[in-house]
Amino acid sequence: MSDKKLDRREFLKRLGIGAAATGTVLAGCDSKGNSIAGSLSAQGEVPADKMTYRTNPKTGEKVSILGYGCMRWPTKEGDDGEIIDQEAVNDLVDYAIEHGINYFDTAPPYCRGLSEKATGIALKRHPRDSYYIATKMSNHRMAGKGLSPKELFDASVKMYRNSFVELQTDYIDYYLLHIIGIGEGLPTLMERFIDNNLLEFLVKEREAGRIRNLGFSYHGDIKAFDYLLSRHDEFHWDFVQIQLNYVDYRHASGINYNADYLYDELDKRGIPVVVMEPLLGGRLASLTDYLNARLKQHRPQESVASWAFRFAATFPRVLTVLSGMTYMEHLQDNIRTYAPLDPCTPEELALLEDTAQTMLKYPSVPCTGCEYCMPCPYGLDIPGVFAHYNKCINEGNVPASSQTENYREARRAFLIGYDRSVPRLRQANHCIGCGQCAEHCPQSINIPAEMHRIDAFVEQLKQNTL
Repeated sequence: MSDKKLDRREFLKRLGIGAAATGTVLAGCDSKGNSIAGSLSAQGEVPADKMTYRTNPKTGEKVSILGYGCMRWPTKEGDDGEIIDQEAVNDLVDYAIEHGINYFDTAPPYCRGLSEKATGIALKRHPRDSYYIATKMSNHRMAGKGLSPKELFDASVKMYRNSFVELQTDYIDYYLLHIIGIGEGLPTLMERFIDNNLLEFLVKEREAGRIRNLGFSYHGDIKAFDYLLSRHDEFHWDFVQIQLNYVDYRHASGINYNADYLYDELDKRGIPVVVMEPLLGGRLASLTDYLNARLKQHRPQESVASWAFRFAATFPRVLTVLSGMTYMEHLQDNIRTYAPLDPCTPEELALLEDTAQTMLKYPSVPCTGCEYCMPCPYGLDIPGVFAHYNKCINEGNVPASSQTENYREARRAFLIGYDRSVPRLRQANHCIGCGQCAEHCPQSINIPAEMHRIDAFVEQLKQNTL
């Protein structure tokens, strides 16, 4: 296993860009002292025929560098609560295909179990050879429940076959072993896929053509990642999905491993990489005002989010970069970024590394909003609490003490925004620390501890004792 540390010159060399050049330190104001952060989103034409594609070395397929993550489809109120807005999903899929996107990534648990069906309905309206479907074996919640190997195998195969029904297809283009490395790490992997012969079954499904490409997605224990790669000569992984962004590249949090190691191990084996969480759960779409201003000064016509997407796609082994685009403006902005792709220069990579190091000074929660922790048995909106807290950090509204400049404005913004974005009965002060959420978190966040930390901070703001 390689050292997590990597000097700047070697970092750029591994990207195939060349030796690093000295990056200019960009200020947050113009020559007159005015803020230049401007809008965090980009405006302008959305090209319809300039999408960048990468070639799958096994099949020769041209895959759009922008992949559609189907974890966060738009919703609306239905008779029995919140449901997926199928008409909005259809519109987004139509627009994506019209503008060159051909990779759609879903999974059985996404959107509370409704994503595969909604994705299948939207895609079925287009020729089958105009898109690639990726879905997953999401049997992680069956593990550790005392099931026999046969019981776990049968339940998993049932999930596998149901994906074909929901997606209305007779083959899956890209099939993944889902979130390898969570739970107990390697022992959980062995229970889910090896001891019950499920992986052997999936390999045979690939041989039969019902799976065109077989891979896995990784979070957590590095031993599970290394184990599967150690058997590459046997399983012949067609692709692997990893979390890669300019923070996690060298500064991964929790038990997640630095993406430089993950990418290098895949690159030297010639395994294509699918990127998830290029925006780190949305946190790289809007940074602090100072960091936003630095990026906007360098590329004033482009969104802050575009920097993260360009970073991920700059790696030549990357096949596609997934984005969960709930709204049309997100879809349009990402299409602009990748139609065509303008890879990061050495100076820009140095700027992003400096940005990542600056961000480490802020105690944000590494939540990606995946909602695997939900529903909370006590009704807490866990992702909502974390999203508000991280948003306030990005906006500079988490004061260190009552002596902090603009303390009153920051205090007011945090407390009012908290009540507006998270109903009071679903806020952090109602967490009893049961821990049922933490075992499902792919980021290995100690959710009860973070909820209690945020609640203590909120109480200090309310009592004005910070």
